[in-house]
Amino acid sequence: MARRAVEQELSRERILEAARHLFITKGYRAISMRSIGQHLGYSHGSLYYHFKEKAELFYAIVVEDFNHLRQLLLQAMVRPETDGVSRVEHILMEFIRFGLENPYQYEIMFMIRDEELLSYCRTEQGRCFELFGSIIVKYMKEEGCSEEDIEHVPRTLFLAIHGFISYYIQDRLTFAEIESSAQSHVKVLCRNIG
Repeated sequence: MARRAVEQELSRERILEAARHLFITKGYRAISMRSIGQHLGYSHGSLYYHFKEKAELFYAIVVEDFNHLRQLLLQAMVRPETDGVSRVEHILMEFIRFGLENPYQYEIMFMIRDEELLSYCRTEQGRCFELFGSIIVKYMKEEGCSEEDIEHVPRTLFLAIHGFISYYIQDRLTFAEIESSAQSHVKVLCRNIG
């Protein structure tokens, strides 16, 4: 009974949040299931109720974060154009907002350098880029853009916003602190696509 009460108190979400923070601040290899449990004030055995191993826990973090970003992009895609802000601009701003409001998640998703961990991220990165690209392509086709632009612009936009996020994320600036710079950046990027 006591074990079940502990397991119920220690939610999957709390484990994911703590592990995400520890993986970024201390590195994946330096963190064990035991250290995650200690950080949460529970035995590492409590974590095994939710995750069989550290790699499974890491992958669960990656999938959850990419799913969250996908939902934000899909919501931005259907947002109507308002006040001279196109759907593409909404999408780019939402991507930037996600990166700066969720720096630990963004770093795991797009900036992790550990070769072993990249294998967990590459598939999800590819899915994310496919969605991002398909949204941009759809918009560009509606706007009558050239086939050459349609072929190259989605990757260019993706890399440009990733570079923007990567630059500002280092200083842990919030989205609110750089929102006007983000808007200017996005306006320049979108000037010739619709």
